[in-house]
Amino acid sequence: MAALPILFLDVDGPLLPFGDGVAGTPGLARLDPAHGPWLTALPCELIWATTWMDEANTHIAPLLGLPALPVATWPDDPHTEDADARQGLHWKTRGLVALAGTRPFAWVDDEISEKDRAWVAHHHHRALLHKVDPRDGLTDAGYLELDAWLRAN
Repeated sequence: MAALPILFLDVDGPLLPFGDGVAGTPGLARLDPAHGPWLTALPCELIWATTWMDEANTHIAPLLGLPALPVATWPDDPHTEDADARQGLHWKTRGLVALAGTRPFAWVDDEISEKDRAWVAHHHHRALLHKVDPRDGLTDAGYLELDAWLRAN
């Protein structure tokens, strides 16, 4: 049996929408518990891709009824980070493609750019970069799009 596709999931913006406020304020009060059943139903391996790192397992996962999830980590390489920034790439882009290897993956984030899309399309065979509006977060329509894509891959 083939491995499931990966879903790399950011927290601030997708799960904790900013509304009219600022990132981090008022924090976990913005977390909609409906994300838990949606995420659990997706046919994928969920991996946190967030600056929350393992704190997402401590503070977010229990509120959503999720088990502890793997956490994407990136090597500290200032040369690569500087080069990526000069190219207009998000600092996560190159690392997520490397972590996915040959597996199909979806990436949910509020900071995905057209440069990220072009770079991923050139360096990976099957990926969906799903940008969310950080004021609204990940919506039902977004979950339906992710579910359809994941099931097709």
